[in-house]
Amino acid sequence: MLENRDYMRGDPQPGDSFRFQWSATTVLMVVLVVVFALQCMDDVYFKTGAERWLALTGDGLKAGWVWQLLTFQFLHLKLWHLFFNLLGLWFFGRYVEHVLGRQRFLVAYFGAGVIGGLLQGALMLLFPVHFFPVALGASAGVSGVFALFAMLERESEVRWNFILPIRAMTLLGVYVCLELFFTLVPTPREACVAHAAHLGGLLAGIAWVRLGWHHDFVPLPWDGLFARWRQWRPLQARQRKRALVRAASLRGRPWRTTAGEDTDLAPDEFISQEVDPILDKISAHGLQSLTDRERQILQSARRKMEKK
Repeated sequence: MLENRDYMRGDPQPGDSFRFQWSATTVLMVVLVVVFALQCMDDVYFKTGAERWLALTGDGLKAGWVWQLLTFQFLHLKLWHLFFNLLGLWFFGRYVEHVLGRQRFLVAYFGAGVIGGLLQGALMLLFPVHFFPVALGASAGVSGVFALFAMLERESEVRWNFILPIRAMTLLGVYVCLELFFTLVPTPREACVAHAAHLGGLLAGIAWVRLGWHHDFVPLPWDGLFARWRQWRPLQARQRKRALVRAASLRGRPWRTTAGEDTDLAPDEFISQEVDPILDKISAHGLQSLTDRERQILQSARRKMEKK
């Protein structure tokens, strides 16, 4: 959303109450650190074995534990594993969040993690001998964020391992080739690294920009889905249609589409051809989507019902 962008926020004015708000990137980093601390405490004190339920596993996917595609992104194996993911979020996440906005950034981040988890999980199930049976870490989401950064800032210079300067798109190409190689060649030397999850995250980030979803004016496929579902009232729509049909059948006179304009359609045909599409349009898009003619048709139908 535009209001999430930095350049849409006005400068603080005298008398305005100060309200500090963390960025989504910062919140993610804090959450990852807290979860890792809880993992360490669970190892020593609680011993709940929660990672068995939350990490991505082949057995879990077989059992239908689909939540693992999300929860595995919060867990880490070692401190260095967490550290490098935090660095990736810090260096690339802040810029990507600034461009996409808070909401789209979170959808892109977790979406890349889910895509990476799906690819890693599928290979776990298909080739259990070659792929480690457990995957955990934020690397898939961070890989997606890096791919977004590289696609948006192709000519930017990135310091690989803090030393070697390299063009962002060049580093993305190297990264994709490495992850693809180790996904196709699952050597035991890299058994504990979820290269397929990294590859899935990279591809998801590339696709996000290719589809134009980094633009606010390009709607996401699921935008408005829940709103339309909440507005969907099939029983009410049928009742309204039946009421109009009954009102039309009680009156032997022809229907009017507009004031002073008679139609040659029979009442039932008028309902199905004129009124039904308007009611469906209201259900899908709201009253504000109607044209003047469509409003006149509904007003005529309402007058007929009132005279019943």
